[in-house]
Amino acid sequence: MKILEHEAKVIFKQSSIRIPKGCIIGKEDEFKSYQKKLAELGPDIVVKAQVDIGGRGKAGGVRMATQETARETIEDLFSKKIAGLPVTRLLIEERLGILHEYYVSITIDRAAKMPVILFADTGGVDIEETAKKNPAALRRAYVYPLLSDVPQYIRRYLTGSAPSEIGETINRLYLVFMAHDALLAEINPLVTTNEGVYAADAKLIIDDNALYRQGIKENRDLTGRERLAEEQGFSFVELDGTIGVIGNGAGLTMATVDLITNSGGRAANFLDVGGGASRDRVSYAVRMLGEIPRVAVIVVNLLGGITRCDEVAQGIVDAGVTQKIYVRLAGTNEEEGRKILSEHGYEMLDTMEEVVTAAVRAVS
Repeated sequence: MKILEHEAKVIFKQSSIRIPKGCIIGKEDEFKSYQKKLAELGPDIVVKAQVDIGGRGKAGGVRMATQETARETIEDLFSKKIAGLPVTRLLIEERLGILHEYYVSITIDRAAKMPVILFADTGGVDIEETAKKNPAALRRAYVYPLLSDVPQYIRRYLTGSAPSEIGETINRLYLVFMAHDALLAEINPLVTTNEGVYAADAKLIIDDNALYRQGIKENRDLTGRERLAEEQGFSFVELDGTIGVIGNGAGLTMATVDLITNSGGRAANFLDVGGGASRDRVSYAVRMLGEIPRVAVIVVNLLGGITRCDEVAQGIVDAGVTQKIYVRLAGTNEEEGRKILSEHGYEMLDTMEEVVTAAVRAVS
């Protein structure tokens, strides 16, 4: 789950990572209710939309202002959408006297099965371009996950000639990363000023599987449909295509999504109904996809082991959706499933390549 900037900065501050002075305001708050707080931030301020996207600055979600222009800037941001997202909260901070910008992030290298720290002597909005054009500018180091701190020699390697306080900040960020079961902890930019080192921005993504342990009751990243699917025990992710996908088993479902992409189509979702899916479970899954307006056709690709093909077929029939359904079933009670589908006007194809090709052709 993605943590918004102002929430991440609270966590960073608790771990002694210095952050700018600031305050949070909501769209419904009256200007006079926070005017005094703004005055305490100094003559020059930064107004930041709290929306869950990268590149807010380039999208117009970060504005420089003064005490005199604060109200106009705030009202203007609240009236806009940033990358299609409405702005309901703003983080307003003091404007720092920046001497230099750095970049630091910690994530998981799944191949190495270890946290990896990335550091660059230049941070800011163009860090992605820097990484592409000059990969050597981005230094990286692995940390054995049982270590309680980042060893000093790793800090020195990463920071080079940067101030020593940068190394300590990297270590504190690592402690945040480990303590909060994070998949990503990032400061971009990490800045130096005459007063010291500050996290001018903050990004934190917590592993969905650790939300309960972190005391988080609700995954805000889930869409309404993803939340409903979670309640049904489905593995479901919304995508932006037009071909609905139902499979059983993460590998088979992902392979179906990949084959659709490789065939020139775009999947509307990933939906794994799991093993042993019953008639009612399949029917619910098909209806859920049928209610997504952009879904033009649906691909059902299931292997019958503990899942019975006749149960799946009956579930498809029960759903009664208006979209064309391309079905491939193989395994237990396959012929019974084929007969049920045929009797109700559905065609069952023999391979996943055939159903994907037919579905892509139908939406082309």
